[in-house]
Amino acid sequence: MTHEPQKIDRLIQQHIVSPDLLRKLYKRSLFIVVLSQIFGGAGLAAGVTVGALLAQEMLGTESFAGVPAALLTLGSAAAALLVGRLSEHYGRRLGLAAGFFAGGLGALGVILAAVSNSVVLLFISLLIYGAGTATNLQARYAGTDLAKPNQRARAISIAMVSTTLGAVVGPNMVEVTGDFATAIGVPALAGPFILAAAAFILAGMVFFIFLRPDPYVVAKAVFESQQSLEQEVEKGKTVRKGSNRGLVVGATVMILTQIVMVAIMTMTPIHMKHHGHSLADVGLVIGIHIGSMYFPSLITGVLVDKIGRTAMSIASGSVLLLAGITAAAAPPDSMLVLVLALSLLGIGWNLGLISGTAIIVDATDPTTRAKTQGTIDVLIALAGASGGALSGLVVAHSSYAILSLAGGGLALLLVPVVIWSRSKSTVQNVSLNSQA
Repeated sequence: MTHEPQKIDRLIQQHIVSPDLLRKLYKRSLFIVVLSQIFGGAGLAAGVTVGALLAQEMLGTESFAGVPAALLTLGSAAAALLVGRLSEHYGRRLGLAAGFFAGGLGALGVILAAVSNSVVLLFISLLIYGAGTATNLQARYAGTDLAKPNQRARAISIAMVSTTLGAVVGPNMVEVTGDFATAIGVPALAGPFILAAAAFILAGMVFFIFLRPDPYVVAKAVFESQQSLEQEVEKGKTVRKGSNRGLVVGATVMILTQIVMVAIMTMTPIHMKHHGHSLADVGLVIGIHIGSMYFPSLITGVLVDKIGRTAMSIASGSVLLLAGITAAAAPPDSMLVLVLALSLLGIGWNLGLISGTAIIVDATDPTTRAKTQGTIDVLIALAGASGGALSGLVVAHSSYAILSLAGGGLALLLVPVVIWSRSKSTVQNVSLNSQA
């Protein structure tokens, strides 16, 4: 045991002096992230698809149908902070593995809550289940630790697009997992959480076993080595000033897109059930929506790296506005229009998350990156919690159409944020160049 840290230190030193080893580790880390995200995507889909329906069934009212999404995102907020801090001190491997294991434990708790009809246990378990959702999102950063500035958005997109397989399969397994759950004496709506528990635990095992050497630990060591060699050259540069502005802009873009997406997405299953759609219809719409959240990522990453972060942030606001208008105008019995609206909602979120994440990575250095990313993901999760909690109240006292229009209007706030950021683009460019 005493020789293990020395072995790790030797590996890190080898990577510091070898660009070839760094490139290989970057590619290997991306592959591990891809593998884990396939499982993680299947895990996060359960809460999105049937969480609100399960709570409605257990509570007997729809006024609190947004509570599961709120609890899930509140749990993800706490988990984002903890995963960020763990990653800061111990590396991505332990931080991400712990988050996924906690998410799996939460999914098991939801199953027990459904069996025992315990609303209290349901709410507690959804909070813990949120750790898996937060970790699934934070895993996108692991692919960027060793990426060059002009590779960052594509690295983020590769991590996200790999979530698509599990995220699309998960909602469309609602009936299958429901039948399996019924066969073993568990309520049908708890069935998807059986899949979620297994998926999150497998995702955590992938990180814990295979993410060695840790890309974040190596990236910090490389950065600190470069800083010591270039200390005199770096004196007097105002990278931090530009970085602070980048943090504000990137966080705002992701927060606004999260509020809009969660609010509309949370109430869509309830809206559909009210108008006679089956659980299979709900699973199909949400599955396509989640696929739209992740599948366009490869194209989005290239566009963000080539066209720019700010242009794609404006595109995000425009697509989210169109999604809100389409959802509001959709005939309640029209699957086609609902699919279109939720697809646009997913694409708009995708554009905002990747462009906002790239801005955050650009604005940080490896010595504090994980903690900063975790803190910002807390704000994103809290924004999602607010959107989820308010969505049920808005629909209960007005309509799904009003909620959708309000969400689309909120997305327009991205435009002044981006204009503000572009007014100081020179400062941001100095920051990016100095980091490159």
